Amino acid sequence: MEHALTLTKPWYTQRWPWLLMAGPAIVLAACGYTGWIAFSQQDALVVGDYYRKGKAINQDLRRDRAAALLGVSATVRYDAADGKLAGRVAGRDAGALSGPVLLHLAHATQPDKDIRLLLHPAADGTFSIGLPMLERTRWVVLVEDEKKSWRLEGQWLWPTEPEIVLRAAE
Repeated sequence: MEHALTLTKPWYTQRWPWLLMAGPAIVLAACGYTGWIAFSQQDALVVGDYYRKGKAINQDLRRDRAAALLGVSATVRYDAADGKLAGRVAGRDAGALSGPVLLHLAHATQPDKDIRLLLHPAADGTFSIGLPMLERTRWVVLVEDEKKSWRLEGQWLWPTEPEIVLRAAE
């Protein structure tokens, strides 16, 4: 009986081991890339001083109630063609609304794109200010007096909603 001598090639010259190793190698590369994304960019949605912010909620509710007692309302609209942000702040007591008004447009996910404006409304409560092109996103709008005794807050999906009307809940 003769034994047939079979020559086998080394494993690394075969196609199947490389094909079987390709899947885990791709997964490891994707995992490394995902880890790099997670650690190289700031997590903008997490507030560092969450405890202090949580304690401030009760104060914010008082400001909301104060706006309701004053009957404060605000309308804000942006005209992209003119590059102007305009609107009106009104209330039952015009004396309570005299003075500058702070308008904060907070970007939904990127705090570095927030816009803070100090507005000086006319006697009838209207205001207009030049503003570069707004980004198409959901903005959190906060309108408050300079003393921070009242506030109005809402969400504005610009440009889907051309204007936002804020009223205090009574």
